[in-house]
This record gives sequence, structure tokens and C-alpha cells, in this order.
Amino acid sequence: MRFGLLGTGFWAKEIHAAALAAHPTAELVGVWGRDIAKAKAVGAEFDVAGYADVDELLSEVDAVSIALPPDVQAPLAERAAAAGKHLLLEKPIALDVAGADRVVDAVRAAGVASVVFFTFRFQPETSSWLEQAARTTLAGGHASWLSSLAGSPFDSSPWRKEHGALWDIGPHALSVLVPALGPVVSVQAGAGLRDTVHLVLIHESGVASTVTLSHTVAPMSAGTEFFVHGDAGRIVLIPEERAAVRAFAVAVDELIAAAVTGGTHPCDVGFGRDVVAVLETATRALASGCREQV
Repeated sequence: MRFGLLGTGFWAKEIHAAALAAHPTAELVGVWGRDIAKAKAVGAEFDVAGYADVDELLSEVDAVSIALPPDVQAPLAERAAAAGKHLLLEKPIALDVAGADRVVDAVRAAGVASVVFFTFRFQPETSSWLEQAARTTLAGGHASWLSSLAGSPFDSSPWRKEHGALWDIGPHALSVLVPALGPVVSVQAGAGLRDTVHLVLIHESGVASTVTLSHTVAPMSAGTEFFVHGDAGRIVLIPEERAAVRAFAVAVDELIAAAVTGGTHPCDVGFGRDVVAVLETATRALASGCREQV
């Protein structure tokens, strides 16, 4: 499958481009960016062309891999789907439900395959954890991701600074809690220091889970914790945090499989849209101080 990469930032280059360039059954054809000089520079690193015209790149490929801010990604995903290209997207797929719905509609109208790269969902540890959770009667769960953007490659990301940990790493928490505990139907939310948020999620099954997220803790406080609990005790997920390139290669494999078979991937744009709906509801709950319905 021939891929075009849309994006030139750290994640686009170090994860998307690196994984595609090394993939045995995918070919990185070219790179498009909002800054043509950066597109050419990233392309040169992987011995492919940098494109100034996104439609020109779309005409050369079967699929696109997008690593851009969500508000930029969404309309480009619509455009690529309308051109008949399969989609490998970043999370969140958009910054509101209306934008996410437009992406879903474009994908379904075009009949193309889609996968959203929720990193942990493409790791074997998570698959094993979800299988174990499915064999257990669950009573709830918890996700905590405390991090510091300061000094990281993402420290200069305007959309992350504006929308905070809720929209950046919240999707990862939801990507494991939702398949384990079921769809979220309501959200309560409280704000902590800086961008720290605390959520109580009520799932369709009636169980509750809690989520704590931050991009602004002291570096020594950073860490992740994911678990569900039930009649078999606590089932803890320990994701491999430095395996994004390997996980992305799995996502490429699974997009190719979905495109060949015409199947729907569990992490397709429909699931991505449902994640955006929970995030939008959490944003409302933070503003209102009340429980909000998804």
C-alpha cells in the first residue's frame, strides 16, 4: 500500500515516517506539510519527495497517514476520503463532535478503511489485558496519566497547550477503558492545578471509572496507571511507553487488512468519533460543574 504522509512535526517524522519507511508491505511515497521547506526536509530524510500540493500527493497514493493538529487533520481527512484514500489518523480525530461526524460521514460515503492510532491499542500487552478483562465480571476501573510537557518534543505544540491533557492523552485513557467497560453515557469533571483534570465516567453497563490526566505535573511525578477491577481482582495494564514505532507498524498492518477485506477496525473513525463525544462532554462538565450526558 502506497502512503502519503501529511505532517512534518516530531511525531510525523519520528513515528509515522520512520515506521512507514521500514514497513515490509507499505511504501512511503511522499510528505506534505503546511511549510513546503519542512516537507522537503522530512522527505529528504526518507528519500521521498516533499509536496506543496496535497492533491498532487493524494493522486500518487492509496492511503494517507496524518500527523497534524486535530483541527487541521479533520478537513484533510475528509478530503482524502473523498479522493478514495484509506486513512490512518491521529487522536483525537477532531476537536468537536461536528468535525468528527464529518470525517465519519466522508469515510462511510467513500467506503474507505480507517484506523485511528490510539497507541496502546496496537500493543500486545493491551490485547492480552482486554482479553483478560472480557473474561471477568467488572465493577469499575481507573486510568491515571501524569506527565510534563516541559522539555519534551511536544512542549511547543500550540494545540496541546490550548486544549491540555484532556484532549491530548485523554483519548488514550478512553481507548482502553471503553472497550473494557463499555460506552460512556455521562461524565462528571473537576479541575486540578493548571491543566490537571479529574473525571468520573459512568458506563452504559452501570459501572463507573475514574480518570486523572495532566501535562503539567513535576517531572518526578510523571507516570501512568491503568486498571479494571472485578470478581477476579484488579487487572493492571502496563503499556510499553517507548514502543510507538512498533505499535504504528501494527496499525499500518491492520489498516491494510481492513482495506483488503472491507472490514471495520475496532479503532476506526466511528470509535474515534465516540471518543471525541466523551471529551466534548467532559469539557462541558468542567464548565458547568454538573454531570453531563454524552
